[in-house]
Amino acid sequence: TLGALRRNVGSVQVTALLDGYIDIGSELVIGLAEADAGRLAEASFQKPGPRRAPVNAYLINLGDRLVLVDTGTSDSMGPSLGRLPAAIEAVGVSPDQIDTLLITHMHPDHINGVLTPAGQALFPNAELVVTAADYAFWHDDANMNQAPDGARPFFIGARQAAAAYANRVRQVGGEGEAVGAIRTVPLPGHTPGHAGFIVESDGEALFIWGDVVHMATYQFARPDWSIAFDVDSKLAAETRKRTLDRVAADRMLIAGMHLPFPGIGHVARDGDAYRFVPDEWPYAL
Repeated sequence: TLGALRRNVGSVQVTALLDGYIDIGSELVIGLAEADAGRLAEASFQKPGPRRAPVNAYLINLGDRLVLVDTGTSDSMGPSLGRLPAAIEAVGVSPDQIDTLLITHMHPDHINGVLTPAGQALFPNAELVVTAADYAFWHDDANMNQAPDGARPFFIGARQAAAAYANRVRQVGGEGEAVGAIRTVPLPGHTPGHAGFIVESDGEALFIWGDVVHMATYQFARPDWSIAFDVDSKLAAETRKRTLDRVAADRMLIAGMHLPFPGIGHVARDGDAYRFVPDEWPYAL
């Protein structure tokens, strides 16, 4: 099915869903050296210029609950995005069947999809789970007033999304259970409350790490390069290096919202850097 690929993690079914894509220019990469960027692009058989990054989400069937990790963009970010509802429908699921929305952070390409284009809650029976740190940051008027003009719509969008689920918002903090077999892992820097989620079943695990990496062509080889959308680029780079080191050492299966769809694979050490190894197709399904 276009925009939907399914695999198992133990006895848990995980479906990667594609909302669409965004093009990210080199001017948005903090620390980028053009010569290095060109070399890395060539090594990946890519042409110079903006990098095309997918916007992924993950539907997790826990048996007794349907959980959606991140929700895409709705109609808020242009015609190359907003396809998540169609992808969900294509796998035989309707929005009213989804019980829990786990949000890695409240940026528009992760939370705006909780709304219909008319601004109503798309998932009428779901609770909205966000980290307390991210909720507090995006609802702080001082933060919004100090933000560059281009970032203020992020604050407005986050607040509108949360308001549509006002009596169904649950804030979580630190590392611990999010829902069922899924636990939260703080990954601060990209936003103050940016987090990942680990789903575990029958001795297997998948670490959905949100936006640890935006540009796979560059940031595995150069984890010190950050993205202009980071609230704290220095902390984001530190979190990225620590996370890459952890998942490489532990040989952990990971999934990322901006890794090449379906965004699932492993991280291997490559000298002093890292490389992404996409997961093989799960032929047994």
